[in-house]
Amino acid sequence: MQPEQWTSKLGFILAAAGSAIGIGAIWKFPYMTGMNGGGIFLLLFIIFTLLIGGPLLLSEFVIGRHTQKEAISAYQSISPKWAFIGYLGVGASFLLLSFYSVVGGWILLYLLKALTGTLSNLSNAQYEEVFNQMITNPTEVLIAQFIFMLFTIIVVQGGIEKGIEKASRIMMPALFILFIVLVIRSITLDGAMEGIRFLLQPDFSMLTPKTLLLAMGQAFFSLSVGVSVMVTYSSYLAKNESLVKSTNSVIFLNIFISLLAGLAIFPAVFAFGFEPTAGPGLIFIVLPAVFNQMAFGQLFFIIFLVLLVFATLTSAFSMLEIIVASVSRKYPNKRRKLTFISGILIFIVGIPSALAFGVLQDMTIFGKNIFDAADFLVSTILLPLGALFISIFTGYIMPKSLSEQEIAIASPLGAKIYPLWRFIVRYIAPIAITIIFLQSLGLIK
Repeated sequence: MQPEQWTSKLGFILAAAGSAIGIGAIWKFPYMTGMNGGGIFLLLFIIFTLLIGGPLLLSEFVIGRHTQKEAISAYQSISPKWAFIGYLGVGASFLLLSFYSVVGGWILLYLLKALTGTLSNLSNAQYEEVFNQMITNPTEVLIAQFIFMLFTIIVVQGGIEKGIEKASRIMMPALFILFIVLVIRSITLDGAMEGIRFLLQPDFSMLTPKTLLLAMGQAFFSLSVGVSVMVTYSSYLAKNESLVKSTNSVIFLNIFISLLAGLAIFPAVFAFGFEPTAGPGLIFIVLPAVFNQMAFGQLFFIIFLVLLVFATLTSAFSMLEIIVASVSRKYPNKRRKLTFISGILIFIVGIPSALAFGVLQDMTIFGKNIFDAADFLVSTILLPLGALFISIFTGYIMPKSLSEQEIAIASPLGAKIYPLWRFIVRYIAPIAITIIFLQSLGLIK
């Protein structure tokens, strides 16, 4: 059976950018920026994305496109001993999607509440109450999580061309258009300039070792590197496409969307006198209150939630695809059935995370509820380990001639930047990832 391919470079870039952007750019980036000094965090995030995140993304592209195989087989075909990186990526993606789909369900529920007017004209305290009631309601969160996973299953069942690429071609442009509308509304509010300054004007007095490490971590994780999702996606890319140009496109779109998220949120937050340091509740508690005080605020909040649904789904597609591609590699004719089985298993494994804030709130693992424990395991341990192994693999295990050949294809720039890329993945990236890993575990301050 002929392996599927992206029908165009644009389709691949939109799908890869959709995978990278997700709620990492729209949910996590704004609250991390708000809590860590605004402009200085943005500046560091951009620097680390370009200098370290980008080379790691290119590493995954090199492995996938060279082998034309899904994650497990890709590493196996170059060095059988290193196939464990593929298994690590598949396992991490499975666990990640199990609780990521819970957040996807929350967003769907918020969209329904916004459409029915439930979120209109509440006090600030009531918004927090609505959110807490929602996440502790077992029926609501499980139904929403199931609907989110069902939509993800349906799209991934369609394959690369008719499923993921087709959906990404609709969702990603729509996401950009909706964001532009929101940004225009936000920056034209009275008092918005203070929020723009907060985001775009670096305050170097806020520069601390912790800010450096958090910005570096955000740069890694916002590009979806570390779980070999991009190995699988790039395996469907034609041999005559430039990996360097594709990497640059995904990096640019990721930074651009992160910037748009900041410009959509912070001017509005400052214009209405809210604090930007709200943390993870920024989107679910603070933003509804912000939009509530704005002319046509409910309409703009609905637009924001729609684009958040799009971004969350495009990331979910990539996580399910790496799993399906791996389990169906020996049974390509059973892809649709295996997609459904995989998706349902992910939903089942995610049930404890969905109930972690309600009926299972007293169940803890190392002092964390089930949702937070799963998040900690993936974000703090499995992703950094995956990124570390990938940098070592491309820097030391994969033959230099193979990586050099892949990077040079269709790109005169590729040959010029190859020595720098190789230096980063061999020396800079492993050190940076190790420092983040140890800091995340609390082993260094």
